[in-house]
Amino acid sequence: MSTLTPGLRPSPVRPPVPAAPESRAARFRLSPADRDVLWLYLLTRISLWITAHFARWLFPAQSGVRETAPVLAPFQRWDANHYLHIARDGYFPAGTGPWTSGWDNREAFFPGYPLLLRAVHTVVPDWTAAGLLISLLAGAVAVLALARVARAYLPEEGAGHRTVVLFLLSPCAVFLAAGYTEALFLAFALPAWLAAMRHRWALAAVLTTLGTAVRVSGLFLAAAIGLLFLLSARAGGGRRTWRSAGWTLLPALPPAAYSWYLHAHTGDWMAWKHAQERGWYRTFHPPWEAWANTWTGAFGGTQSTGYAFMFQAELAAMLVGLALVALLVRRRRWPEAVYVALSLWALGTSYWYTSVPRATLLWWPLWIGLAALSLRRPWFRTAYLCVVAPVTTLVALTFLTGRWAG
Repeated sequence: MSTLTPGLRPSPVRPPVPAAPESRAARFRLSPADRDVLWLYLLTRISLWITAHFARWLFPAQSGVRETAPVLAPFQRWDANHYLHIARDGYFPAGTGPWTSGWDNREAFFPGYPLLLRAVHTVVPDWTAAGLLISLLAGAVAVLALARVARAYLPEEGAGHRTVVLFLLSPCAVFLAAGYTEALFLAFALPAWLAAMRHRWALAAVLTTLGTAVRVSGLFLAAAIGLLFLLSARAGGGRRTWRSAGWTLLPALPPAAYSWYLHAHTGDWMAWKHAQERGWYRTFHPPWEAWANTWTGAFGGTQSTGYAFMFQAELAAMLVGLALVALLVRRRRWPEAVYVALSLWALGTSYWYTSVPRATLLWWPLWIGLAALSLRRPWFRTAYLCVVAPVTTLVALTFLTGRWAG
């Protein structure tokens, strides 16, 4: 991944050059390249739905059954159930909470997605279908924005399409289709980054604020955009740029409001963090201890083979993330490095790693960098697809059949 923005040499101080101004109509008009990306997105959704359909027949939860699970059942797994329960019943139904035996620690999940799910449910009666519709539409916005960000970074023809191909065929792409938050978060985060690259700070702040309502990862995005703002102002943005500084604080409002809400019900300002610690072993441990514990889970014979494989995937994803941060630092892409590094710190300081492979979906510099490599070395695309295709298929089947562990 060489220069990531046309005309910009790696520099510790100069921010990305903003894109040329465009009319409001042009921003929302779909170009042929955009329509190509959406067609690719639709084809991959159809592929996943076909996989889910056959998974119901070939891999039932119990052997010998003569009836398949409901059509949408493969997508209603793990976190999707947490979001459904929050949207349907609230965070503390009938006075239950962390003080209740068998509590599901649902306050670990930020309220943005459950609120939207409840709103969509008023129109779509089936909860699972409502969640899938959110992910379907949000994913379309996300891939369009990803392609446009990639085209801003890479001058080569077809850069946006290539980036989206690598992204949609990535190992954990199934989570973009399920009732999870990845697609919705990216639908806010990627347009926010695109707006920040164009120095449209107010729009970037509003979109990032929506992202922080969905996931704590929004705070990492806010930090990266804040650094991008400072670099832009330092490079000669002038008084007008500095007047936009207040917008960079806006994304802190949803987490602050959510913490206030939880404190009002539990007396704990950090109830969401403590719920993660109780339910997902996210108590703080030094990075080397987290690595050692994950390594033991992967190769120490302490886990069943299925769980051991998941821990191996966690280790592999962590190595990819560390390599990405090192490359971004080498290229002096400081805002992007901050975004990925904060994500790695949050995921890499628990008892052991959890959900690092899923987090790769949120690292758009990774997919743009891989696209840049494949455009300059055509053999890489073939090698990538040959290696990733079976892994992506196996991860999708593992999730859709109820065997996913992390």
